[in-house]
Amino acid sequence: MTEKLAFVFPGQGSQTLGMGQELAKTYPEAANIFKQADEILDAPLSEICWQGPEDELNDTYNTQPGIFVSCLATLAALRAAGYVAEPDFVAGHSLGEYVAYVAAGVLSFEDGLKLVRERARLMREAGQQNPGKMAAIIKLNDEQVGDICRQVSAETGWIQIANYNAPGQVIISGDKAGIDRAIELAKAAGARKAIGLPVSIAAHSKLMETANANFEAAVNAAKINAPDIPVVANITARPLNSVEAIQIEMVGQLTSSVQWSKSVQFMIAQGVSKFVEIGPKNVLTSLLKRIDRSVSRVNVENTAGIGKLLQEQPVKRTSHAPDEKGS
Repeated sequence: MTEKLAFVFPGQGSQTLGMGQELAKTYPEAANIFKQADEILDAPLSEICWQGPEDELNDTYNTQPGIFVSCLATLAALRAAGYVAEPDFVAGHSLGEYVAYVAAGVLSFEDGLKLVRERARLMREAGQQNPGKMAAIIKLNDEQVGDICRQVSAETGWIQIANYNAPGQVIISGDKAGIDRAIELAKAAGARKAIGLPVSIAAHSKLMETANANFEAAVNAAKINAPDIPVVANITARPLNSVEAIQIEMVGQLTSSVQWSKSVQFMIAQGVSKFVEIGPKNVLTSLLKRIDRSVSRVNVENTAGIGKLLQEQPVKRTSHAPDEKGS
């Protein structure tokens, strides 16, 4: 059976100062992605990504477009370096789903960036109206964390599971006092780690409901195409096959749990045996190891990662330059 390939893209929490800078210095194609982004947003996004200050980068208004652009710059560099293999599936973790949309031809780079910026603006606004936070819980099962969420929601403040990342790793989101209490209860229940995350909002929780209506209007106004490559959805862990399904996913994702573990398991069941994580840090690569150690996994965030991938799967060298979609 022919080896199937998936590209996966990280979300918030993967931001790091300097992301994409080395690739932009090495590949004009990557530099051009950052340049286009600065022009489209009329803002120094590349400077924030590369030089900070860190608190500005960690503001979701900048984090979301920053990771989006860094991932697509990395993809542009990967293509420019000569990696021509086409994925059988693409998927992105939360915000990363928008990178997957561009990679699959659902959105142009410009339309995707504008939509991500608006998503970030509305989520930040919702976070200001309904302050919250997020935390990672390690080494408790989903049922244990679910029980904690129900107890805390009844006694302290609403919280819910935001991300089902891997067996023994979930992210919770919601009311600040509720998250603090859940961290205490998780530690008491035997969690190896229960710790707050460097995000400024309670994503994937009902605290984002105020963002829904305005974001739905932005989604409906955007030019959205049917995907050229199957995009595995965060909410259902199944491919999105129509424009309508994509629109529903985009809006619903704001308040729904990310079914990442099930998404990966679905792709593996469809024959995917190689995953390439494209973007800063190696969060998804680490999660893949937790989900299924048998699959091949490579993180590409710099020239070393590109070199490793090319070495693993030699391909014809090409002068291919990405179009405005960064694909």
